[in-house]
Amino acid sequence: MQDEESFIEKLKKDEVEFLQLQFTDISGSVKSLTIPHNRFEDVIYNGVMFDGSSIVGYKQIEDSDMKAVPELSSYTILTNENYAGKTVRFVCKIFNSDGTRFEGDPRYILEKQVEKLTKENKTYYLGPELEYFLFKQDENGEPTIEPSDYGGYFDKEPLDRAFTVKQEIIRKLEGLHYYPEASHHEVAYSQHEIDVKYSDAVTMADRIIMIKSVVKETANEYGYYATFMPKPVKGVNGNGMHVHQSIFSGDENLFYNESSKYGLSDYAMHYLGGILHNVADASLVLASTVNSYKRLVPGYEAPVYIAWANRNRSALVRIPAAPPKGKRMELRFPDAAANQYLQFAAILGMSLDGIENKINPPEAIEKNIFEMDLAERQKNGIKSMPGSLGQAIESFRNSELMKKIFGESVFNNLLRIKENEWNEFRSEVTDWEINKYLDIY
Repeated sequence: MQDEESFIEKLKKDEVEFLQLQFTDISGSVKSLTIPHNRFEDVIYNGVMFDGSSIVGYKQIEDSDMKAVPELSSYTILTNENYAGKTVRFVCKIFNSDGTRFEGDPRYILEKQVEKLTKENKTYYLGPELEYFLFKQDENGEPTIEPSDYGGYFDKEPLDRAFTVKQEIIRKLEGLHYYPEASHHEVAYSQHEIDVKYSDAVTMADRIIMIKSVVKETANEYGYYATFMPKPVKGVNGNGMHVHQSIFSGDENLFYNESSKYGLSDYAMHYLGGILHNVADASLVLASTVNSYKRLVPGYEAPVYIAWANRNRSALVRIPAAPPKGKRMELRFPDAAANQYLQFAAILGMSLDGIENKINPPEAIEKNIFEMDLAERQKNGIKSMPGSLGQAIESFRNSELMKKIFGESVFNNLLRIKENEWNEFRSEVTDWEINKYLDIY
């Protein structure tokens, strides 16, 4: 009770007028509920009831009463100047009507994976790089794919016309105490990246919800539209979400070993082995949309081959140059158009499988894999990731580890939702098909 009382006092001291309670559905869409001042005490102590049957991947209508309870440690004063009054945002834990945790809550799924390390006094750190496009809006304020600039990698103003927008994004994230580290123009025109300081996995997943919201809101204030869609424009690089990972015990980086060949400990090598052994099965959550696989083609810096390297950016996993404390792994396959709680749970779950079963990775591949032909890739034992959402579905369906990580309910719901998306796409007749075939046959 002491925590609840102290937070109620904090709300009064900070002169908060509204609470914004947030959680995600299974696909990663943010759900939000605004609470007025007169209900603060009730909500802080008891949470708020809602209809779980209306949330994608949650409950059936015959058993749909659920409760969202604020995670008090996620207390964040929002910086949006358009709000009617001072607003605090809480991420919520989701409970069944009988008071038990809801097994299908994506945040709970990640919490359970992280708890395996917490019991060993270890901390799982993540630092994602989020890529996005800034496009022009039309005369009605609707999004287009018309570029806002024609700048390239690390270009500055005037080529980078969104320089002020990105400064404002950084300012707002600093106001949220999210510790942005850098923001820059990416390779494609109108494409940008925002990097934030690493944090523990659950906190980072909580923050990404807000980071994407801040990027979109700020872009709109300047007359642009921001999108994290993986491949909105043909012929240029798409949007990825490279995920940097490390595990610490206190101040000790468990990935580092000075005397080893690559500076990686046996613990790190088994962690890496787990990723490479299982990553194809996790493709459905790491790259979760039909559009994701338009990004994942050779030639656009998006890795499609299962390999690792120290410097080679064509590999799926890269070990960036860093001092001992910074020794980490960078998984380059995922994109942000998904549920980050489930993505991070999958990454940790398959890595822990490697640690538990002492799975050793193959040798590092330092040659550009995109330039290898099939015979050379086969000679080096390099396999490919699924090339479409349909292939990702089949890999996921046959994985006992994915079912173990997500639980039967979420596992089956993910399959159902993604099968529907894939079947909808497969039955669609596109402009490409009309242009290609109509006057031939």
